[in-house]
Amino acid sequence: MKKNEILAVYGTQYKEITKCLLKEADLAAHIPSKESRIGIKPNLVSPSEASYGATTHPEVVAGIIEYLQENGFYNVIMMEGSWVGDKTKDAVCVCGFDRISEKYGVPFFDMQTEKGSLHDCAGMMLNLCNLAKEIDFLINVPVMKGHCQTKITCALKNMKGLIPNSEKRRFHALGLHKPIAHLNAGIRQDFIVVDNICGDWDFEDGGNPVVLNRVMAAADPVLCDAYVCHLMGYEAEEVPYVEMAGKLGIGCSDWKQAQIRELNVPKEQDTLPKTRKIVELRDAVEEVESCSACYGYLIPALQQLKEEGLLDKIGTKICIGQGYRGKEGELGIGSCTRKFQCHLDGCPPTENQIYEFLKKYIMQK
Repeated sequence: MKKNEILAVYGTQYKEITKCLLKEADLAAHIPSKESRIGIKPNLVSPSEASYGATTHPEVVAGIIEYLQENGFYNVIMMEGSWVGDKTKDAVCVCGFDRISEKYGVPFFDMQTEKGSLHDCAGMMLNLCNLAKEIDFLINVPVMKGHCQTKITCALKNMKGLIPNSEKRRFHALGLHKPIAHLNAGIRQDFIVVDNICGDWDFEDGGNPVVLNRVMAAADPVLCDAYVCHLMGYEAEEVPYVEMAGKLGIGCSDWKQAQIRELNVPKEQDTLPKTRKIVELRDAVEEVESCSACYGYLIPALQQLKEEGLLDKIGTKICIGQGYRGKEGELGIGSCTRKFQCHLDGCPPTENQIYEFLKKYIMQK
């Protein structure tokens, strides 16, 4: 497989089509040696089943492991850290990765419990989990989906699961895009298998899956994400970390340079979304340096209020994010807004707690 190639395969036998994809890509030829320590990094952002549209299908990872073991690679581990607010160990169990680990004898390392250390990532000092720097060959297995703050999340942003929780919070304070780009200078991903089976195009935490039944492979994470931007209807410049990573020399940010090769003909697909719910709901929020989990739980709660005809009755902006620490205001979500006149505590509060809090606020007006 060439650096500028992106391969795609369609089907519902996810483990088998993944193995077919890796065989076509000749992944084994790209791994330095049989003794190489290989890390597989799925997206287990929260404890929700893959069909919900947020997490990597375990069948895809099973296909990767079977392919590796059938080709003589046994020094394999899985590694991930869920977003702040959820525990990785819960996601591992709910998403079936504990059973994958037991079946194939491949250990799963929780990056929320892994120690980190500072590294110079192309001129930006970032705290990276130590284990992430000890891997010889990293296989990234992101979900192609939307994100409430960065529009898309796929190969580049999925590396956030390899930094400590404290650094995840700092990323949001730094504006997300620049640290995400520099993170990928510090942690090199060698191969990408994109779970494009049913990712949610609105929310990184799932709930509105778009069924495409596609798995893709790429060797360039920047080119991969640039192509994902194109598939989801965005220009690469609308997702700044993609172009930033390109300028740092991590890869190519022009999707038109990609050689797209489909291994089979897709069956009729579901209708792709014509609008983005996140765009429609964003006007109700004043967000400053909010963590993904906090913002990610707010947006679906707002969607529920909108469906009930209540959202327009709030009458004021909903403030959220680390930027409101120590400040006063009218209506806030999360512990960072504890000095607001009316606020919901929690770091983060759950989607249902936010919904009930805002509904009560509306009813008491």
